[in-house]
Amino acid sequence: MSSSELGCVYAALILADDNIDVTSEKISQLLDVANVEYERFWPGLFAKALEGKNILDMISNIGSASGPVVAAPGAAAGAAAEETKEEEKAPEAEEESEDEDMDGFSLFD
Repeated sequence: MSSSELGCVYAALILADDNIDVTSEKISQLLDVANVEYERFWPGLFAKALEGKNILDMISNIGSASGPVVAAPGAAAGAAAEETKEEEKAPEAEEESEDEDMDGFSLFD
């Protein structure tokens, strides 16, 4: 990552942390004040990419692939129990099918 990109990332984070709209002009102002050398197209790209997005929410949920999942505790426990039962049955079926596929063939015979 170049210093231009990194500077834009930090500028966007600073603006978001202060609840200021992230615009190319504001990113450019922060980079100029911080004496960061940058290509003039980066602030516009970052501002356009972050337009309409809540940066602080994105940072808070960085480890999750999707938003938080909310389910009733009883329903989740019941579904988990059913999945466990199905998973216990599935390996037996797979072992049988592997044996059927290998009838009459042995690698070491």
